[in-house]
Amino acid sequence: MKNGAPGCSEEAMSLILRVFFILAGSITALFVARDSLNFDVMQMFVAILLVIALLLAGSIWSLWRQT
Repeated sequence: MKNGAPGCSEEAMSLILRVFFILAGSITALFVARDSLNFDVMQMFVAILLVIALLLAGSIWSLWRQT
């Protein structure tokens, strides 16, 4: 980690991903038992849906601000 810049971006991305996985885990636990074999797969699916929803909201907000 020279100059501190790469480490900061890696830590920020790690923090963002942790928040998404915490949210995805709690949402997935509402529908799938934590001890089921496909809980991790469903958690990843919900995390991807959360990222897509965030990107969609950001793009709609950007389009709304332009008009």
